[in-house]
Amino acid sequence: MTEKAAEIITLKTLCIDLKIDPKEARERLRDAARDPKKYPELVKTHKPRAPWQWLKGTAAEKEARELLVTKTS
Repeated sequence: MTEKAAEIITLKTLCIDLKIDPKEARERLRDAARDPKKYPELVKTHKPRAPWQWLKGTAAEKEARELLVTKTS
C-alpha cells in the first residue's frame, strides 16, 4: 500500500510564484490571520511561531494565494 505524500506549499514558494516580497507577504498574512470572519481557513491552519505553509489544493492555500494576489497596500 503506497500513498502519495501530500505536497506542502511554503510561503517562499508562493512568493516566487507570485513575484512578491516575502516580508510583505508575511505582513499581509499576519493581518489576515487576525480576521477569522474573512479568512477562516488561514486562521484555523496557522499556528503562532510556525512557518507559513499549506497542503497543496487546500482551502487555506487558496485563501493565502488570493490574499497575496488581490490585496494591495
